[in-house]
Amino acid sequence: MSEVSHTIDVIITGGGPTGLMLAAELRLHDVRVVVLERLAEQTLQSRGQGLHARSVEVMAQRGLLDTFLAENEKFQAGGLFGGIAKPWPEGMDTAHPFGVASPQPNTERILNERALALGADMRRGSTVVGLSQDEDGVDVELADGTRLRSRYLVGADGGRSTVRKLAGIGFPGTAATVETLLGEMEVTADAETIAAATAEVHKTQLRFGVQPGTNGLCRVVVPADGVSEDRTTEPTLDDFKKQLRAFAGTDFGVHSPRWLSRFGDATRQAERYRAGRVFLVGDAAHIHPPTGGQGLNLGVQDAFNLGWKLAAAVNGWAPEGLLDTYHTERHPVGARVLDNTRAQITLLGADPGATALREIFSRLMDFEEVNRYITGMITAVDIRYDFGEGHDLLGRRLRDLELKQGRLYERMHTGRALLLDRTGQLSVNGWSDRVDHVPDPAEELPVPAALIRPDGHVVWTGDAQESLDAALHHWFGTPTG
Repeated sequence: MSEVSHTIDVIITGGGPTGLMLAAELRLHDVRVVVLERLAEQTLQSRGQGLHARSVEVMAQRGLLDTFLAENEKFQAGGLFGGIAKPWPEGMDTAHPFGVASPQPNTERILNERALALGADMRRGSTVVGLSQDEDGVDVELADGTRLRSRYLVGADGGRSTVRKLAGIGFPGTAATVETLLGEMEVTADAETIAAATAEVHKTQLRFGVQPGTNGLCRVVVPADGVSEDRTTEPTLDDFKKQLRAFAGTDFGVHSPRWLSRFGDATRQAERYRAGRVFLVGDAAHIHPPTGGQGLNLGVQDAFNLGWKLAAAVNGWAPEGLLDTYHTERHPVGARVLDNTRAQITLLGADPGATALREIFSRLMDFEEVNRYITGMITAVDIRYDFGEGHDLLGRRLRDLELKQGRLYERMHTGRALLLDRTGQLSVNGWSDRVDHVPDPAEELPVPAALIRPDGHVVWTGDAQESLDAALHHWFGTPTG
């Protein structure tokens, strides 16, 4: 039985962390959201292993950090580049100098609960097979014959994105040259044996590990025997046993796998993140090796950037060109992640040249400035969007400053923009339905006032009402009244 609906503002295909983050962001602005997820139940696979510092900030900005910390541990490591870890560098511009070791199922569950609590419509077991768009909206066809219509469509459906293919968006890049097996399973070997064998293998092969996972299982990572022709076929337990014996001389008695998968070093990026009323976020827009643990974080931050802009368009106040800034801001960020993961794959090589390069790189990272640069890049706290010339804060996200009345991020839970005003003389009249005015001395703020987007990035600094009004008009549209 077919269904035709015109009551949906945004359809999101893909109910992983990226899609769920976007759904929650849209619901903060009363956007009618439907999430279409092909899986009937949440996956148990834990590819993403945690949140880096910028994603920790994102969760704090929306009031979710305490929920994550209640059931996950903090970690603090600098570098995390090509198998090289250094102490956390001094002087990082963040009030949250740590990551959160949240396995992907935990992250997905928390974000799913958040999206549902805010009113998102989750439809599991829904597979998209067709789409078409016109100047007013997008028609989506599901495998069961259901037809839905929405004002916008967002593909958050992974590296093999159906939405990307149907929208005709190119996905250039390089194919996989190496492949790695990854899974969670039980082992019979004792911890001492596993640790000793892993340490020995690591002398020549860093793409190897047998470490404690979740629910008493071990997380096993081992290089595959070549690159598979069909990446959609899961590896078998025998594949793991064979490769473990090849590298460690034992299979550690692995058995009873919870899940098994494979990943390669293919590196691709969508030519454009927008095609009319269709957008791409997360792995649908970019794939890369998981080195540095950046993939899940990059996707969540894509959603954080797009959410408020798409809500502005739905709610009728988006200034001209706002939706296009999603591509112009996030495409370069994705390209940089692709580049640094390519470099890390080189460092992870087992040949003498890669070993020598890794030793030199490790010594370089002992310099505080180098460590701080690498850590800022991996954790994404150093991102600066190009908003033109101005104060060094312009284009950067603002850390969680201490205010006279609480902290900055506590004022951002609703997803609205805000003017942080030390002068107390400025005004957001005409935009008060979109922007909160926070008159506060805020000694940590190095400028008289700062206009901050809902995603935390600074778009204006100064003390002149005229230039503030111009920035408000540019980013938040025509004033009311």
